[in-house]
Amino acid sequence: MVQPTTGPDGGAPLRRTPRQARSKARLALLLRAAERILVDEGVEALTTTRVAAEAKVSVGSLYQYLPDRGAIIDALASGYFARLEGVMDDLTRAAADERWDDPVGVLVDTCAGVYRAEHGFRALWFGSGLTERTRAADREHKRRMADGVRRVLLALGVARDDERLARACHAAILAADALAQEAFRRTPQGDDDLLDEAKAMLRGYLTEVVARYEQR
Repeated sequence: MVQPTTGPDGGAPLRRTPRQARSKARLALLLRAAERILVDEGVEALTTTRVAAEAKVSVGSLYQYLPDRGAIIDALASGYFARLEGVMDDLTRAAADERWDDPVGVLVDTCAGVYRAEHGFRALWFGSGLTERTRAADREHKRRMADGVRRVLLALGVARDDERLARACHAAILAADALAQEAFRRTPQGDDDLLDEAKAMLRGYLTEVVARYEQR
């Protein structure tokens, strides 16, 4: 379930940032209502009037936090990005203590699990009406995910921290994201054959990246 996130990193342009527990609960209520509409009816149905009615609050109460349709979309997307980045953070911590037989398989399978669980994320990304703010936030999100891959490789002790590694990890995330989106466009559970191809591609590419450091 998407959680409300705010601030410059989250990218959700809330009119008012909730401070008290009651206000945070109200925003969470609004975003849960927005997500239900998104999943059941599509992104085009995400109007302020519709969300307020679904949440059983006044439009004025919604306007305190989400001034327009774009803000609703941005806030939902921000929550999904935070969820994926949290999973990546968990993987980077695990990589320091565990030795995976197939690190790429672990990464792809874990992120695919988030796609399967987050029905709203798929509905938002595969629909229309994304804002420019959300698209910009997505670019920054991919950079943070790439940094997670970089941290995993460093934790595994197979690379050195330099600009070339950062660039390679960004390229890997861009390619993996494109294939993952196509896999989940084909089926809500993700096309296993295409996900396997994504793993094969990433294994080959990252093996080449790691080999660059072994040759020095």
